[in-house]
Amino acid sequence: MSDNSPSVPLADFIEPPNPTEDEPFVPLAAPSKMNETPVAASATPASTPTSNGTPTQAAAPVAAPAAVATATTSVAPSSSSSSENSIFSILYTVGKKVTIVGSIYLVGYMGWSVAWLIAPVILSVARDQLGKTSAKKRDIAKASALACEKDVILARIDELPAWVYFPDVERCEWLNKILKQVWPNANHFARTLVKETIEPNVALALSNYKMNGFRFDRIILGTIPPRIGGVKIYDKNVDRNEIIMDLDLFYASDCDINFYLGGMKGGIKDFQIHGWVRVVMKPLIRSMPLVGGLQIFFLNNPNIDFNLVGVIDFMDMPGLSDLLRRIIVEQIGAVMVLPNKLPISLSEEVSAVALKMPEPEGILRIHVVEAKDLMKKDISMLGKGKSDPYAIINVGAQEFKTQIIDNNVNPKWDYWCEAVIFTTIGHLIGFSLWDYDQTMPGVQNDDVLGRASIDIASVIKKGVVDSWLTLEDAKHGLLHVRLQWYKLTADPNDLQQILLETQLLRVTSMSSAVLSVFIDSARHLKQARSSSKPDPYLVCSLNKQKQQTAMIMRDDSPVWEQGFTFLVSNPDNESLNIKIYDQKTGNDIGQYTYTLSTLLKQFNMEVIQQPFQLQKSGPESKLYMSLSLRILKPGEIDKESDALEQVAALTRSSSVKTPDLTVVAPPAFKDPSQAPNKRQSTESPISEEELAVPLKISPAMSASTSSEKPISELAASVLTHRFPDTSSTAGEHGLGRIQMSIRYSAQRQKLDVTLHKIVKIPLRDPSNIPDPYVKLYLLPGRTKESKRKTGVIKDNCNPVYDASFEYLISIAELRQTELEVTVCTQKGFLSGGSPIIGMLKIPLDDSEITTPAGLNTWFDLQPEMRHE
Repeated sequence: MSDNSPSVPLADFIEPPNPTEDEPFVPLAAPSKMNETPVAASATPASTPTSNGTPTQAAAPVAAPAAVATATTSVAPSSSSSSENSIFSILYTVGKKVTIVGSIYLVGYMGWSVAWLIAPVILSVARDQLGKTSAKKRDIAKASALACEKDVILARIDELPAWVYFPDVERCEWLNKILKQVWPNANHFARTLVKETIEPNVALALSNYKMNGFRFDRIILGTIPPRIGGVKIYDKNVDRNEIIMDLDLFYASDCDINFYLGGMKGGIKDFQIHGWVRVVMKPLIRSMPLVGGLQIFFLNNPNIDFNLVGVIDFMDMPGLSDLLRRIIVEQIGAVMVLPNKLPISLSEEVSAVALKMPEPEGILRIHVVEAKDLMKKDISMLGKGKSDPYAIINVGAQEFKTQIIDNNVNPKWDYWCEAVIFTTIGHLIGFSLWDYDQTMPGVQNDDVLGRASIDIASVIKKGVVDSWLTLEDAKHGLLHVRLQWYKLTADPNDLQQILLETQLLRVTSMSSAVLSVFIDSARHLKQARSSSKPDPYLVCSLNKQKQQTAMIMRDDSPVWEQGFTFLVSNPDNESLNIKIYDQKTGNDIGQYTYTLSTLLKQFNMEVIQQPFQLQKSGPESKLYMSLSLRILKPGEIDKESDALEQVAALTRSSSVKTPDLTVVAPPAFKDPSQAPNKRQSTESPISEEELAVPLKISPAMSASTSSEKPISELAASVLTHRFPDTSSTAGEHGLGRIQMSIRYSAQRQKLDVTLHKIVKIPLRDPSNIPDPYVKLYLLPGRTKESKRKTGVIKDNCNPVYDASFEYLISIAELRQTELEVTVCTQKGFLSGGSPIIGMLKIPLDDSEITTPAGLNTWFDLQPEMRHE
């Protein structure tokens, strides 16, 4: 047999067939049927003898087809099934081509815009690319979860476990082995949590987008357990009655979850979640198991990814998939992201109040002032346009969003918000800047402009942080934020101080206290339906804040054991409103109103597990709850760090050259009691004769003097501040006088300028009465953003404006800034002459500007000055 068989090297079996040859490549199939070759050869002419009787090599090509035919006969059943699959594949391809060609024909036939054709193509391509990227990430993550840690390190050097990067994070392979062993039992607990907690919240959130009927049909979390990349134990700044540890959680599951949405069946596969989980063991007790309970939560929103399958797969495209992903992230945040915690009781010795009642450590007041030099993301006809930026602030699950500033890369938001802080260890506040882009109704595809973060512990240490943050994930850009820490006290005497501070801040949304509420249970609720017990849930509201408990099925004595936190503006005149509803009917089955002023009189300003008689309910209906009120008190400010930050915040430098100035010396008074104040009121007129002889000073002297003294001590270095009788004079230069109020709020980082009125504008032509208006600029720079302008008052030499303007500016910048005031007439443009009546420059380094009363005085208008 071996003598008649051709010699076939091993390389011939590995080498793929050459498509240029006419004959098929046979040697791969022929050797597999060598034992059947004699049978096949007997039915066919095996060889052609030569003159010496030796068969030629022509026998091989003849025997091989027979062997192939035999192999084909043995696999005939499988060939029939594959042929059916190929027929369906051909029909699918034909149908797809007909649909594409038909769509193009329909667009042309109906005369529609080409956008009807381009938009689906763009969405389809974007969906395919997004799907490929997501699938690649999921495959890599799943392979990492299944592989051993050594293989993960060698294959993915750029994504090492947390214990490699952080020296205080330890390996915990022992914990991963335990999780693998207990995961089948934990799987059942997780299914119950998803079904009872997350499902109703997702359904409610989707209903806001007109997507009703969401419910889970099957929940199989798979066999792959979560993996812990590292563990960190805290042993400093920790209460001795608790143990705190952080886990680097990575979960890449092989789950199979089916759900229904509006009659359509869909599924979720390859669900992944990654984030830092904090486990707090508290309180420590003296009996087994030595730990009274657990509190499990994410410090920040985790990274979540998944793949949609089934009919609902149409949502797995840009915009729509982001909507569903955001809703799922929000619902997970509502359960396990700070300030929300997943409490687990381990001992009956520990009450539910001790484990589940919110315990905030303080309040972080956040002021997002402005941003500079942001990236240009919008595309205009001339190339790159500008951006429509807005900022999102994240503190755990708490999220705040500023307003959108259209077409501006240097936006000024002046946005204020307050975040309740429950832990200061390893917690960050995140800022993300976005360019708003409305693609289609209900779907947004915003571009990121940069990110930044600040450690909350550093803010607590300094008390106040006023800083420009360099944006990450961006080519350029800066963000100006101001943060202040407020601790909590149980002393009602601190209330007046924080109320006064809040009033000076002039921001109505700021709070002065924090109210913690723990809803334990209700007893003997009235029946909303005669046939069955109610399905009660409770709603707490305080001002515009509203919190809701879970719904308890068919129970007139429900046990909720849920805690909430509310920010209180003024406890003296606010109340906590509580209502209990039946979900089936929507009827009110009980309510109660608690006045917070009574809580101020309680010991330690709290009540623990007290029964309250419900109104509009049964005679024995009671609500059991706990309340705790805490007053805000500013944290201690680190003076040294504050001074360094102010020096570092100097971003403007004075480039205005100081000309030779005329200083008017004060008049000599014979009686010391007649010496004038720094500024005099309108009730103390000064006659023109009392003015002294002008003196010349040098620019250097002027600069040094103004840097060491406020402008109120410079009698008239640049301006003459006085309150003469309005009927006696038109000012030093005869151009009139202007009354202004200037006040700076250091807390709000805001400069308020009020233009009251102008008097004695010169009337050079009785037939041409001026139409005056006022323009304001901040120097140096004279940028368009700093321009402010009053309205025009027709035919008036003594106009009254009472117009107020605001500037967002830090205290460090204020000291280097001047305010340019220009009085113009609208008729100057028509007459061909200069429209400027008079102007002045006011240095803003005057200490009186930063006082609560501010600077309120008259200024003499000066002749027009050239812009440099």
